[in-house]
Amino acid sequence: MSAKNKDRQLSQKGLAKGSIGLIGAIAIGISCIAPDYTMTATLGGAAGEVKQFVPSIVWLGLVPMLFVALGYRELNRAIPDSGTSFTWGARAIGPRFGWMTGWGLIASTIVVLASLAQIAAVFLFETIDWVIRLLGPKDWYVLTDLNSNQVWFNVLAVVALIVGATWFCYHDIQLTARFQYVMVAFQLVAVFIFGVIAVVKHNNGSGPEYGMDFSWEWFNPIALITHPGLDVSALISGLTVAVFIYWGWDVVLTITEETKDPQKTPGRAAAWTIVLITIYYLFVATSAIMFAGVGTEELGLTGEQITDGENVFAVLAVPVMGQSLAILVFLAILSSSLASLESTFVSPARTMLAMGHYGGLGRRFARTSRFATPGTATVVAGSVAAGYYAIMRPISDNVLTDTMYTTAIFICFYYGLTSFAAVWYFRRQWFLSFRNFWFQLFFPLVGGLFLAFMFVHEVIASMSPTYGTGSNIKGVGLVFILSVAILAVGVGLLIYNNVRRPDFFRPATTSIPVGAAEGNDLDPHFHALTDAELDRAGAGEDFAPR
Repeated sequence: MSAKNKDRQLSQKGLAKGSIGLIGAIAIGISCIAPDYTMTATLGGAAGEVKQFVPSIVWLGLVPMLFVALGYRELNRAIPDSGTSFTWGARAIGPRFGWMTGWGLIASTIVVLASLAQIAAVFLFETIDWVIRLLGPKDWYVLTDLNSNQVWFNVLAVVALIVGATWFCYHDIQLTARFQYVMVAFQLVAVFIFGVIAVVKHNNGSGPEYGMDFSWEWFNPIALITHPGLDVSALISGLTVAVFIYWGWDVVLTITEETKDPQKTPGRAAAWTIVLITIYYLFVATSAIMFAGVGTEELGLTGEQITDGENVFAVLAVPVMGQSLAILVFLAILSSSLASLESTFVSPARTMLAMGHYGGLGRRFARTSRFATPGTATVVAGSVAAGYYAIMRPISDNVLTDTMYTTAIFICFYYGLTSFAAVWYFRRQWFLSFRNFWFQLFFPLVGGLFLAFMFVHEVIASMSPTYGTGSNIKGVGLVFILSVAILAVGVGLLIYNNVRRPDFFRPATTSIPVGAAEGNDLDPHFHALTDAELDRAGAGEDFAPR
């Protein structure tokens, strides 16, 4: 058996091969980003940081994401594997590096599952109460009030939603994709209608008087820095939000082994996902600013109703859409949260599956269910997410914002490490072609350095008791405590697995597939050195299958 065939055999983990096409992958990518959920959770905070220049942050934040995505694409061509960041980091630099990179992905996705379920609970009860008011008592807000004011009720609701999503993801990736078609289409159309009506109402004078006329200046980051009251620190804070709003596109790479044409489909799906999401964000942010402005007035994006509730669409739905159509917005955010809650399970579950498959975690994590899904890993991800929320909700009244900032820190962590892994993996071929220089060195290196800077900056800033929502423990910001705790847990688990499973952590025996030569067969424009070429170039000891 050739080395190449051994590599292909090593990557078989029992997943449903060839079950997802380009459209299905794009749908899963968009739903994992959850554009409606993301906008309702971050638009108010972003406006608080950069005022009317939110559009400039949207497209400026796209730049490092594109640079990182190009590095991801190169790695996916060389080593198409569901373990993505874990597999690539271990293959490029070493098993411990890869393990911690995988932990960053797992931690960020599991933490955000709790946030998604919280938003889903809010809009689920908003929708039910809305229907009851249409049918009967006009002052019915019972479930909404219970969810807002009773911690026990909110925790039970959120945990129930996480359990439901866990069951759904356990059963079938094709069912997941089909579910996303409907949910993604509905949420995008509904909020697009919201944006159109908001613009029309502002232009015809029926919106709030503190709305703002459209200006191309909003898209200019230089104008942001020079604007009175804003500076570079505002730009950095805004970019933290930008990192969060784009996060999730890489889910299409974790389903590489389940896509049709795994060498091309994931990369194309990632590119289309990012482009469509950018256009959507620019339109929604611009329309909301035009209608409500960025002041502290009743409906302003930095007003008390939005900043306290952290929920833009819940405040603006009725003023923009009217009583009869506002239900569309509630359903859109509900569908966005539920769809993302389901699709977000894909990344951590498949990362843990790969870690178990290659020996970095216990073999139970390598087991797939009878539905060809990562059974054990999915259940563990859901259980940890539910436990995290049950602990966090009583501690922080504004768990959504604290979770968002914590997630952003770990996004920077594992995206940055993966970018550096791309640079190092292709180190022997940087200067073999003009293309290699840009796509295997420059773009991933710049993207990685930017995210490393953001990670360090936000960790230091999060120590302040005023960071995020202002939740703190003895004067230390809660986001900093959460970030350090999650990182410490990762280091502890790394040490534990290093002791229990030493074979994986010996580079000479780590069973991560080489796969680099596969790119030559499937993409004529891609050149990856074979093991023999690397040896002749003086590369160090290579990974070999057990």
